[in-house]
Amino acid sequence: MAVRIEKIDLPGIGTRHDLVTDRGRRIGVVSHRNGERQLAIFDEDDPDAAVDAVDLTDDEADALADILGASLMLGQLAGIRDQVAGLFTEQVVLLATSPYAGGVLGDTKARTRTSTSIVAIVRGSEVIPSPTPDTPIHAGDTFVAVGTRHGLDALSRLLSDG
Repeated sequence: MAVRIEKIDLPGIGTRHDLVTDRGRRIGVVSHRNGERQLAIFDEDDPDAAVDAVDLTDDEADALADILGASLMLGQLAGIRDQVAGLFTEQVVLLATSPYAGGVLGDTKARTRTSTSIVAIVRGSEVIPSPTPDTPIHAGDTFVAVGTRHGLDALSRLLSDG
């Protein structure tokens, strides 16, 4: 089923975009003309009555978008296993003892050395999708990688031992 998003103009206030779930629940984002935004959950019986609203700062809105985008991306990556024989996704944690901790992703030369792709880095609650060679990497980062079983094993060894 296609996702249904409705746009509602709020004269003098801004715009509300509602996502209507498969079960008919309505979640809205109110974007005020002054740049403020709220996340709203609406009553099941009255789509104009918000049962709760959360004011979001710019940083909070960005973090929420990252979380939602990352969960979608990770779900899609997990589905790759079902679609392509021999291709896997894996999460590899960068240990403090790794020679690459504190450097940048490009230092690992992971793609060249292991034929795997690091498609995201998860750092605490932050998700860095499509990291570049200049992306700093830290002990405790979780690398989300795609590759063959052999390549992912090689990536794990590379990040551990150099």
